[in-house]
Amino acid sequence: MDEFFPEPYLFAGTPFAINRIIMARLIAVAVLAIICILYAKRAKLVPGRAQAAFEYILDFIRKSIGYEVLGEEKAGKYLPALATMFLGILFMNITGVIPGLHIASTSLIGMPIIFALFAYIMFIAAGIKVHGVGGYFKSQLMPAGVPWPVYILMTPIEFLSNFIVRPATLVIRLLANMVAGHLLLVLCFAATHALYFSMGGLTGILAGSVTLLGGIGVVVFEILVAGLQAYIFALLAAVYISLSIEEH
Repeated sequence: MDEFFPEPYLFAGTPFAINRIIMARLIAVAVLAIICILYAKRAKLVPGRAQAAFEYILDFIRKSIGYEVLGEEKAGKYLPALATMFLGILFMNITGVIPGLHIASTSLIGMPIIFALFAYIMFIAAGIKVHGVGGYFKSQLMPAGVPWPVYILMTPIEFLSNFIVRPATLVIRLLANMVAGHLLLVLCFAATHALYFSMGGLTGILAGSVTLLGGIGVVVFEILVAGLQAYIFALLAAVYISLSIEEH
């Protein structure tokens, strides 16, 4: 568990204490900001490889998340926020396989909560903007076409489902996946180290090689999971926005 609660090495004892996870978050934000600034300043009509790769990611967000869920007419105003979530989570997830960092920035609950609150505020604000305060909460808590006595049971369930479970599942899904991935990496490479240097002999070398290959496989898997979790998070945020702004 010490992996997830490392000792601070800068500004210890203050609210601005920086440990390995905070540093990984700062590096992820800095790298993403630099990439976005360079893209904005150096974008060309005929893109180079780097620009084409970044535009492919943005196009994927626009089509596979925005247009697919919200439709082309409604997606435009929400695409910047969805892209922010996708890219922010992707870059913070990927720090788990970066040498020298070796831990996902989202493997401690604070950052998943921040992203979930961002999505939470966004889909509530979108619904209020379309339906008004009263109309939005009525549509979410009291679905049309239901006999009045049923609302006594349904309204608390709808409240829990729409305003408690949604953000909670966003947090838990992202956190659990990144924590599990880090534990798998630690187990594989710790076993490799122990087998190579403690057990020794041919058996230790063979067994250590197996765990080493397993660790490399987990690294590849973690890269896929990093992208997949960013996609799922942004996709669900788009779904929640859609549920908030639709009439039915």
